[in-house]
Amino acid sequence: MASWIRYRRKMREATMFALVLLMLMLSSSLAAVKVSPLIDKVSDHKDFKKLLRTRTNVLVLYTKTATSGDSYLKLLSDVAQTVKGQGTIAWVNCGDSEGRKLCKKVKVDPSSKREGAELLHYKDGTFHTEYNRPATFKSMVAFLKDPSGPPLWEENPEAKDVVHVETEKDFRKLLKKEERPVLIMFYAPWCGVCKRMQPVFQQAATETKGKYVLAGMNVHPAEFDGLKQEYNVKGYPTFCYFEKGKFLHHYENYGATPKDIADWLKNPRPPQPKTPEVPWSETDSPVFHLTDESFDSFLEEHPAALVMFYAPWCGHCKKMKPEYDDAAEVLNKATDSPGVLAAVDATVHKAVGDRFKISGFPTVKYFEKGEEKYTLPHLRSKDKIIEFMHNPQAPPPPEQSWEDRPSSVSHLGSEDFREALKKKKHALVMFYAPWCPHCKNAVPHFTTAAELFKEDRKIVYAAVDCTKGLNHDLCKQEGVEGYPTFNHYNYGKFVEKYNGDRGEAGFIGFMRNLRGRDQEKVVKRKEEL
Repeated sequence: MASWIRYRRKMREATMFALVLLMLMLSSSLAAVKVSPLIDKVSDHKDFKKLLRTRTNVLVLYTKTATSGDSYLKLLSDVAQTVKGQGTIAWVNCGDSEGRKLCKKVKVDPSSKREGAELLHYKDGTFHTEYNRPATFKSMVAFLKDPSGPPLWEENPEAKDVVHVETEKDFRKLLKKEERPVLIMFYAPWCGVCKRMQPVFQQAATETKGKYVLAGMNVHPAEFDGLKQEYNVKGYPTFCYFEKGKFLHHYENYGATPKDIADWLKNPRPPQPKTPEVPWSETDSPVFHLTDESFDSFLEEHPAALVMFYAPWCGHCKKMKPEYDDAAEVLNKATDSPGVLAAVDATVHKAVGDRFKISGFPTVKYFEKGEEKYTLPHLRSKDKIIEFMHNPQAPPPPEQSWEDRPSSVSHLGSEDFREALKKKKHALVMFYAPWCPHCKNAVPHFTTAAELFKEDRKIVYAAVDCTKGLNHDLCKQEGVEGYPTFNHYNYGKFVEKYNGDRGEAGFIGFMRNLRGRDQEKVVKRKEEL
């Protein structure tokens, strides 16, 4: 009997041991499943230095033990999949012997953190910043795509009363279920007007909370093209007002205060038709306004004439008009005037514009006895214009344009933009204006990057001068609201805005990351075969 009891006890112990062993194996297996192969597990200091040397954008999770980072690892596995080729995620376990040495060398102690884990970011081989944004998929992806960029709108605590909509499904669900009126702001993260409007909009959301729903949705990605077409979103921001799921009006007061928005919501009305701008030629302007028909006869009658070729939409023309009018008030009315001032709307009177090869606005030309003598880009103020007319001199030789200088940058226009990009797997396009100081600073770095990749037939660094001819409309279509704007395209399809560093390292690193991702895909396909 005693031996039977001993036998039963041993069997129980053996079973318990086997169960414990099985649980440990399962636990180990489950822990392994949580970590994506895309997350680099690093414990050796040399490997860590190599990682930072070869990758330009690295987020490292340091953990106190092998399990203290479990809550992060599942999330980071999903993030790693999304940012593959654009950013790298690594994991250092400071709890094992090798990892402990590494953590000591880089002076990181995750045990001092509440969760026993710490996230640090490294950029271009050196420490950049501690990750202190929300531990959410969306925030982490946004951070790794643009580590120096601003936080997402929904990360702002003051925007807590704005309903942040992520997907079209969520948008439809909001309209279907919400009984209160809804005012939604369709925006793009890079849009300057949107950024200015967000604090106003979120304050209005707080002040009207309970009565109305104010929502925000980033609809710039291509997946929302159908939604933008449905609600006539042609620029950012666009505000749409709904009652019981039905669209009623657009709201178009982009200089609004929170009170303006709250007052409008009490009595929503469609935008009032804008008073059309009176053409310059129909105002009280002292300038002589010429047409295709009157141009030559006018020059015959006036041996010395300064002519401004302009476009009604051109901001620089609008800025120059008062100065030109003031100068004309003096020159066109004086009996002993050395010459006269005239203007031509080159978007209406195209024959004259074509004849003198007008490609940008404003263009100012000086005519003597009916013949074109000088083009004068430096004449913009009343005093300079009057001074020139009293002593007409040739302008200093113009600086050679970027387009005319030999380089590996492909200069595109509205006529060849789509066709050229369709042939390239990766195109980084710089939309610029020749007068823009930030553009001028970026040009040499962008040109150097283009030179480095000139042998790679799948890559192009391209540039579009938005002030030239029909390029203005092209730039508008591509979402350009300021200069310079950088867009990344894949075989002609817009992928994302480039908001990284505007130096050589930024432009080169961005393309290297893309090509590295391409190589990884090739290797993976070969392995599968």
